[in-house]
Amino acid sequence: MRVSGLIMAASMAAGRLSMRTQARLPKCLRRLIPPSQPCRAAGGTVATRPEAAKGVQRPDLQVVRKSFHALQEERRERAERSVLISCSPKVSEKKLLKFLSQHGNVSNCFFYQSYGVYAVVEFASKNSIVGLHESTSLPSMHHEVSVPFKSRLLTLKTNGSADQSGGSNSVEFHPQVAMPINELLQQLSAEESVDQQLSRLTSALQLTEENVSLRFLVCSLVKDVAAAFFPKCTVHPFGSSVNGFGKLGCDLDMFLDLDAASGNPKRKPSGFYLEYQMKREASERAVTQSVLSVVAESVEQFSPGCVGIQKILNARCPLVRFSHQPSGFQCDLTANNRVAMKSSELLYVFSSVDERVRGLVLAVRYWARVHGVTSSVAGAWISNFSLTALILFFLQTRGPPILPTVDQLRDLADQSDQCCVEGNDCTIVSDLSRIRLQTNTESLERLLQEFFEFYAAFPFNHMSINLRKGKEQNKPESTPLHIQNPFEATLNVSKNVNAAQLDRFVALCRESAWFLQQEAGSKPATVPTGGSAQAWGLAALFLPSLAQAAGVKGRRKKKREPASERVKSLLQSISTSHSSQ
Repeated sequence: MRVSGLIMAASMAAGRLSMRTQARLPKCLRRLIPPSQPCRAAGGTVATRPEAAKGVQRPDLQVVRKSFHALQEERRERAERSVLISCSPKVSEKKLLKFLSQHGNVSNCFFYQSYGVYAVVEFASKNSIVGLHESTSLPSMHHEVSVPFKSRLLTLKTNGSADQSGGSNSVEFHPQVAMPINELLQQLSAEESVDQQLSRLTSALQLTEENVSLRFLVCSLVKDVAAAFFPKCTVHPFGSSVNGFGKLGCDLDMFLDLDAASGNPKRKPSGFYLEYQMKREASERAVTQSVLSVVAESVEQFSPGCVGIQKILNARCPLVRFSHQPSGFQCDLTANNRVAMKSSELLYVFSSVDERVRGLVLAVRYWARVHGVTSSVAGAWISNFSLTALILFFLQTRGPPILPTVDQLRDLADQSDQCCVEGNDCTIVSDLSRIRLQTNTESLERLLQEFFEFYAAFPFNHMSINLRKGKEQNKPESTPLHIQNPFEATLNVSKNVNAAQLDRFVALCRESAWFLQQEAGSKPATVPTGGSAQAWGLAALFLPSLAQAAGVKGRRKKKREPASERVKSLLQSISTSHSSQ
């Protein structure tokens, strides 16, 4: 028999399932069933993750085209009925599932490695969490005393009569960080065209469903701590975690939402009514600082796995920064940051309009990070948000446009979409099916090359980027780069960028455009036999030598030299192209 007698006995006790029902069961339970045997469930059916193609990360399910809020609420609700379990490196998936099924049906389960091996387990009902907590014991301490806060971060232990080991039944670990650049460049070099390379790059970099689920679970765990003071609060992920452009390994930005906890009625009832007595502060900013300070202390004292807490309360947007070791995420927690949430929704809408948008954003962002155009450290560099805005603006200007303008998204909105934050009109359509654009058939490879050419010749000295109109406008201030905030028109999201960093970006765009022109889109006819494939196309574009050729790095002794012949050639070709139009 291919299934142990113990599993078969438990399966028979649960009754027969049809072949159609078997097909709907998860991989983690289906593989326990012999092909010729009917399926039996061990204490509860398990419906888990969709399978991913071997060697390729499965794309996020944007094809569903759910609204931003519907998708976020669905994921938040799933996180509320999930737990995070630290396991032995030799854990048996089938034994763990059988054990957990005693408390209810398991909807999903996946494993990953961070500081150890962890399992994310999603139950079909939140009531299962209650039963699981009731059977969970406190850790035994000999020389220390445990802090009595019972979170949904658990540890799987065994006694003398139990064994976690799965023998040959090793679990599948889902990656939570992007693969090393050397490995990625090898994979890209093995492809047959630049378009195929771009597709491979997107699959390798983008967030998986498992990684997104883990991000929502971490937010839910932080919410459990904050709920001690604000019982109806929620913690939402925003930014790259939810806007469709996140890369494996990106930071987790979280928004502490206290509106649901305020309890303010929309209108005063007639007759008697009650109000809460509350302490008062001079400004909303002071309240935000106080709330974040208290939550930071609670996370540091009570939340297991949260380390390195920093209170950065005097920043323009006060925040708390910490590391969540079980997930490996670097976390930033803010409050009263609703414009950032709307910006996340806006980028989500853009990422859902056309599949090429995400591919182009991920490729350009990776290119920018490899060549030092962007950085994880704050400074005068172009930020990921500013770079993404440049890409979206470029796609708005195509003929025909690939993306609508923000004003067009506002005009498509209905009454339920109306939104005003701090006096700013943040209204955009939530029903994605209303967005209709003319067909643009440009390949992703062509768009990448055109992006570099577009900004190699863009008049940054006197023009600014406006996503609301989809048109360049006269710059209202003297900063080197001006990108208007789509929801706060008076703000320049790229005000930090200095002239030197903008020049680096333009020089690299020129060199990259020239380089892609020479590649001609297909793999070289002559490649070395044996060993690793020779870097070409996108892989060669990501090599540091490109930045050196553009004069971006290593030119301490050659600062006064004229531009390279490559740059001259590109400038001439761009000038000829524009004059002929």
